[in-house]
Amino acid sequence: MAKRRAEGGGTPATVALTSLGIPFTPRSYRHDPSVTAFGLEAAAALGVDPPRVFKTLLAEVDGSLVVAIVPVADQLDLKALAAALDGKRATMADPAVAERKTGYVVGGISPIGQRTTLPTVLDESAFEHETVLVSGGRRGFDLELTPSDLGTAVSAVVARIAR
Repeated sequence: MAKRRAEGGGTPATVALTSLGIPFTPRSYRHDPSVTAFGLEAAAALGVDPPRVFKTLLAEVDGSLVVAIVPVADQLDLKALAAALDGKRATMADPAVAERKTGYVVGGISPIGQRTTLPTVLDESAFEHETVLVSGGRRGFDLELTPSDLGTAVSAVVARIAR
């Protein structure tokens, strides 16, 4: 997999991967502003099976922000997320808080290169694929990399958190 610069310049995610020496492939597509199912749009536009495309969600576990990375067609199991981090209760984070803490906009939140480093859990289904795609830091831009490289880049705990 080649390391290449993103079209139109890098994002914090591409800069972080490059500085870590982690190979990735940038995958751009034309985002339709009327679409709010960002991950499913990416899968369709890039011709990739949805189980290989992962979305980045922010949640609170026992009052602390965390990142969850799950397949775009699945839902986050909040109880499983809390358990993966030895917590008791998880709730979804407010989108405005997610944008402020990560430095990315909703629909373009990458798990990589966030403004604030947060505990991260990667759904174990990622390891069923040779490569997976995650947001590259803006709508219409994904990064393809191996699940192990993704886990390394974000220091992820791996657990079954999708349903």
